[in-house]
Amino acid sequence: MPSRLVIELSIYPDEAALLDGLRRHEQHACTCLIKRLAPLVYGRALAILGDHDDAETVVQTTFIKACASLDDFRGDSGIAGWVYRIATNEALMLRRRARHHLPLAALADAAAPDDPLRTLLAGELRETLARALAQLPDSLRVVVQLRDIDHLSTDEAAQRLGISAGAVKVRLHRARARVRAILQEMGFER
Repeated sequence: MPSRLVIELSIYPDEAALLDGLRRHEQHACTCLIKRLAPLVYGRALAILGDHDDAETVVQTTFIKACASLDDFRGDSGIAGWVYRIATNEALMLRRRARHHLPLAALADAAAPDDPLRTLLAGELRETLARALAQLPDSLRVVVQLRDIDHLSTDEAAQRLGISAGAVKVRLHRARARVRAILQEMGFER
């Protein structure tokens, strides 16, 4: 049985050292980047796509693009934020191509396990909200995902998306207003 190559993350003690190694095309730098950020990328892709196989595909394409385009990384934000934006874009593109819907299991999990009526109503609520959010443009839907579902702060969402905190607030306000209007069109009153 062949021996496995083990690469320790301690080769690069911090993000600056890792970035330096990546820019110098050191042998283990991309592997260390993947080991450090794969859980973050996978979680983001899974949150957008709701499918484990699709999320794994996004992980692969994200790191291929990130390692291939390191010369484009300006360093305005941390490398984790840059990779997170690549992952978000890859997941959104995959969802557009595959016409996946945003999973909202975390949004309306109000059902008690021993109450079938509440379980049914919570499921219907999730489906209704998923349909409403699916009608939003991606730029608004992703802000709802980050703020209302992933529970990130405005500043964290802004950093992940590479936009200002003010832009996050405006998009979130617009998204919520559109969701309210869509729900009213579906027959749900305030």
